[in-house]
Amino acid sequence: MRVRLKTILRSLGLALVVFRMREWWRGLARGWRRTPSPDGFPLPPPNFIVLVTGSADTAWYTEGGRLAAGSLCDLLRAAGISPRDFRSILDFGCGCGRVIRQWPAVTSAALYGTDCNPKLVAWCSRHLPYAKFQSNTLEPRLDYADGMFEFAYALSVFTHTPEHLQQPWMTELRRILRPGGYLLITTQGNEFLSKLDQGERDRYRQGGMVVRYGEAAGTNLCSVYHPEAYVRTRLAETFTWIMSRPQGAAGNGRQDMYLFRKPNEDSAMRWEYGSGPGRQRRSSAPTGHRPRSPRPRR
Repeated sequence: MRVRLKTILRSLGLALVVFRMREWWRGLARGWRRTPSPDGFPLPPPNFIVLVTGSADTAWYTEGGRLAAGSLCDLLRAAGISPRDFRSILDFGCGCGRVIRQWPAVTSAALYGTDCNPKLVAWCSRHLPYAKFQSNTLEPRLDYADGMFEFAYALSVFTHTPEHLQQPWMTELRRILRPGGYLLITTQGNEFLSKLDQGERDRYRQGGMVVRYGEAAGTNLCSVYHPEAYVRTRLAETFTWIMSRPQGAAGNGRQDMYLFRKPNEDSAMRWEYGSGPGRQRRSSAPTGHRPRSPRPRR
């Protein structure tokens, strides 16, 4: 019944309108009380929290942000990278600061956040003074200099981005990373197969991306599902593959986590397909040129 209703609403062009009404209703949060945050900075109003987490629960906003930052740091450390060593970090899709507010306790890096919702960006700018924020459009362009960041992450951003914008955004994120810089993204993978219909599952299992409500790009209504093969062969094609952790994104619905590295400018582009015995590794480096190890420098 629920699936049929969604199909009808979409055919009438009303899906996004109804979705926004549901967000508005949840954002009213009758009985909501402002509670202190662990870091001493203000918590966003409930209608902003709903846009980011889907509910007005301030406890989950705080705990989900803590879990997300923790899983992100765990993956970096598993790759031999210390988050404390970064000097500049970008939260791409920062929302109302759920994750970026965790960083001051971890690192002294310069912190930056950007999001396509200018209201959320304005709130962050007013209430989280330890970071610099700016808004971006859905089109792939960020107002940052080439090579500005050592680390950028996009938690549950490509899960709401239509296919035609995904590779251009990966290219833009590559631009603003310094040579040797790291990019971490999360996607909806095998954990979410039960949400797909049979035709979508067939496409997914054949290595294709599945996009629902692409016309609602940048909202939680737009939902995108990535098989690992697609991430490896399409999204990561201009990066060095470092590692992945399926269902590893705590605080983001057990999404899959991927960590990439921007190759140094003097080394040829390469891909690494896994890191265990029997895995394939391919390099496009010229004959006689040995690719550098994908392991980070310490």
